[in-house]
Amino acid sequence: RAAKYSVGAPRRRHGVRSYAVSGASYPPGEMHPFGDLVVSGVEKTQDGSASADMLVVSLCEGDAAALAASGDALFEEFGEGLGAVVYELMQEMEFTGKAGSSAFTRLPAVFGGSQKFKHVGVVGLGKASDVTPETWASFGSAATAAAQKAKCTSVLIGKYWMGDDEAAFRSKAESIARGALVGTFEDQRFKSKPVAKTLVDVKIVTPTGVDVAAELVAARAAASGVVLTKQLVAAPANVVTPTALADIAAAIAAEFPDTMTLKVLEKAECEAMGMGSFLGVAEASDEPVKFIHLTYTPRAGEEGAKKVAVVGKGLTFDSGGYNIKAGAGSMIEMMKFDMGGAGATLGAARIVAGTEPAGVQAHFIVASCENMIGSRGLRPGDILTASNGKTIEVNNTDAEGRLTLADALVYAEKTAGATSIVDVATLTG
Repeated sequence: RAAKYSVGAPRRRHGVRSYAVSGASYPPGEMHPFGDLVVSGVEKTQDGSASADMLVVSLCEGDAAALAASGDALFEEFGEGLGAVVYELMQEMEFTGKAGSSAFTRLPAVFGGSQKFKHVGVVGLGKASDVTPETWASFGSAATAAAQKAKCTSVLIGKYWMGDDEAAFRSKAESIARGALVGTFEDQRFKSKPVAKTLVDVKIVTPTGVDVAAELVAARAAASGVVLTKQLVAAPANVVTPTALADIAAAIAAEFPDTMTLKVLEKAECEAMGMGSFLGVAEASDEPVKFIHLTYTPRAGEEGAKKVAVVGKGLTFDSGGYNIKAGAGSMIEMMKFDMGGAGATLGAARIVAGTEPAGVQAHFIVASCENMIGSRGLRPGDILTASNGKTIEVNNTDAEGRLTLADALVYAEKTAGATSIVDVATLTG
């Protein structure tokens, strides 16, 4: 009887799997997710240079209460008549400056003297004593998200109170810019009809004579790392595979060759190092394992630098193995995010590469694989041997994260020589 498939031809299941593994043309993540978006600092002036489609100003609860009680001349400095508009907006929306609250309105077509803005809004910071760097980042994010929603091409972001000393303002400006960049991002990789972005220009109001260019560079690097992590975690397991994570690490190393180096250990090399704990988890998967070691070394060299390591759990899909995730609440369809630790680790590497901290050598380590089911797979009761000689009895194959991390942590200490280690993982047990 003739064979259904010719010799060497892939069966349909493997053919579909091969195509799916490629993730079609979807990128696992982007090194530069903000494209040509410009973020700059501008001094507040009356000559029109501080103009945009939308003006957004932060208000803490105390400032909001004072403004609501008597009105304020501050908004008049941005444009004639704005004070009355904002006062009325706050009254109508019952805006009191609470953290996370906001109010926006479109200005009339004919408005006062020179028409500098089409929209105006206020964003609450909460109590002044509770404001943190993340509060400022949230303010920036709310501002650009609102501008994008209103289809603005530009937005001017200002603090209500500008009495900071220069160092304090620089720190706040960096946080605002970081949040503003993240607020513009919407992951549209998997949409059949992506929506075009309109926002191309973000301006942050600065005190006279304060140049925040360095802070904006750092903010862009930080925001790029945050978004890279978001993209990696959001992508499905047929797009973000162990190989895809290694490719992202390679992209980071290629973009920053003066400070970043990459080593990726394949299965044979992991076997030679005795990584039985890590490899035991991966045994049932068709996906090749990738042990990723990305190193940041400052330009001054590693001599005298503190050696630290960030170790991220890199399970690109976790079925649970023979202790399969089944039943209500198992969330097996969400197990693409079991590489969240790896995503955060690579995002951190992107940030460190872009900001170049001095005095530290940083090792970013990910032992990446899938936890699947198959005849070669790990069985409950099996005993594995980790790279430090420690034997491990596996009573539950869904406790795989600590097994991959075990060999990664040994590597971080013994091979990378890290004296401080942070592990990042989605562990539930």
